[in-house]
Amino acid sequence: MTLRVGRIPYVNCYPVYGAIDRGVVRLDASLVTGVPTELNHLVSEGKLDVSVVSAVEYARDSRRYLLLPDLAISCDGPVRSVMLFSSRPAEELGRERVLVSASSMTSVALLELLFEHVWQARPEFVRGDAEHGDAEHGDDDAGECVARLVIGDAALVLADKRRKSGNGRYPHAYDLGEEWKAWTGLPFVFAVWVAQRSTPVAQSLGVHATLIESRDWGLAHLDTLAQAASEATGVSREDCREYLSGLDYGLSYEHLAGLTEFFRRLVHAGRVPNGTLAFLVG
Repeated sequence: MTLRVGRIPYVNCYPVYGAIDRGVVRLDASLVTGVPTELNHLVSEGKLDVSVVSAVEYARDSRRYLLLPDLAISCDGPVRSVMLFSSRPAEELGRERVLVSASSMTSVALLELLFEHVWQARPEFVRGDAEHGDAEHGDDDAGECVARLVIGDAALVLADKRRKSGNGRYPHAYDLGEEWKAWTGLPFVFAVWVAQRSTPVAQSLGVHATLIESRDWGLAHLDTLAQAASEATGVSREDCREYLSGLDYGLSYEHLAGLTEFFRRLVHAGRVPNGTLAFLVG
């Protein structure tokens, strides 16, 4: 049986899949590419055997999945690719319309917590779609929304345009990783890799070992990946290098503490069921 392995096309996954893409490391599985919510949907339907998923997807149905150890997309401070851009301070956005990305459950859940507990405002969240303009793509036209959540490569591009144009229509920008760190003092885990509990353990472990090998190659070749990221986004190679080096692709005790605290707050808010972290082991 050939396993189906999910991957996100954003630059932030380059360090994990870069060696696989270049044939340096061989993955004995087929790759399926999609934005976070697409992969969440596929894995929840059992159409992927191993995949990177939003942290919230794991929390939503943790009985279904096993966490792959030492593999995640995390930050301990600024993340740079999950940004709230706003025409006014976040504290003043109560009852205002905020466009949120339809592509990331975790980023939206984190934004809701920050508005509720840090900025103490209750805006109206508008999902990005064909009518309003998808927040994922970073288009300047956000309709009647005074702020927008932008994720992934689009956030890097919009932040770069904003710097070059003197902030443009968004004089206020909030890095959600940085805001979480200031609030809790902990790292934040945006995405994790999981295996279906029904997937044979030996095969899941084989994929995990390959992903770890590819990640280690990627972290040792960030200059190469930064050049590829610059060509894909138009953002300077130096800024892409800074971005990739600022992310963490492991899952240390500190990151698990941040993940657990995020889940605790989501459970308290009634947004996900209570559960426990379950790891894939040989």
